[in-house]
Amino acid sequence: MKQFFHSSIGRKFIVAITGLFLLLFVTIHLLGNLSIFLGPVVMNAYAARLHQLGALLWIARLGLIALVGLHLFFTLTLWKENRAASPRAYARDQILERTLYARSMRLSGLVILGFLLFHLAQFTWKWTNPEYQQWQDSLGQHNVYRMVTTAFHNPWVSGFYLLSVGLLAMHLAHGIESLFQTLGLTNQKFRYYFQCFGRFAACFFFLGYASIPVAVFLKMIPSS
Repeated sequence: MKQFFHSSIGRKFIVAITGLFLLLFVTIHLLGNLSIFLGPVVMNAYAARLHQLGALLWIARLGLIALVGLHLFFTLTLWKENRAASPRAYARDQILERTLYARSMRLSGLVILGFLLFHLAQFTWKWTNPEYQQWQDSLGQHNVYRMVTTAFHNPWVSGFYLLSVGLLAMHLAHGIESLFQTLGLTNQKFRYYFQCFGRFAACFFFLGYASIPVAVFLKMIPSS
């Protein structure tokens, strides 16, 4: 087992499995975030149910950070090993064969990690906006709806969010295709279809996540 996880195949397997779990999180998180379009009562009730999980919620948050860290660490490790093993072939591959999505994987991963930490600091730990701690709705629930609408009225926050979800979409476009390939679920014949699926999924996630700050900033969603 130790030898497997120190091999190139083992590391690719770790990248694929952590990527699969992160894809699941991105999907569930998007569905929860879209509750903002149903109004403050629904969104605040959804957030309250999450907080009722108590310690399990914190385990999930720490697990998410660990997954991102492992995914990024092993991705960078594989990149360094490939570059050291064959620098000329690597350079040629970069120029002639690899797509923009593939070439942006390392940069997008680092920006997404930075965004995740900022997102937690703003909405979960409330370090950037301590006043969020006191905000409650008429039912006595934490007013997450007001937090989100207030934050996205700030053009810097909305801009960084849109940049991050744009890079996330590019990351997913290549990552989903690579995921199926690493797990042995595709071949040369079906690779094109998995590539199309990855890009379609990436567009879906981008439009879903981007719709929230855009709707708030354009005042299509009322503040609370």
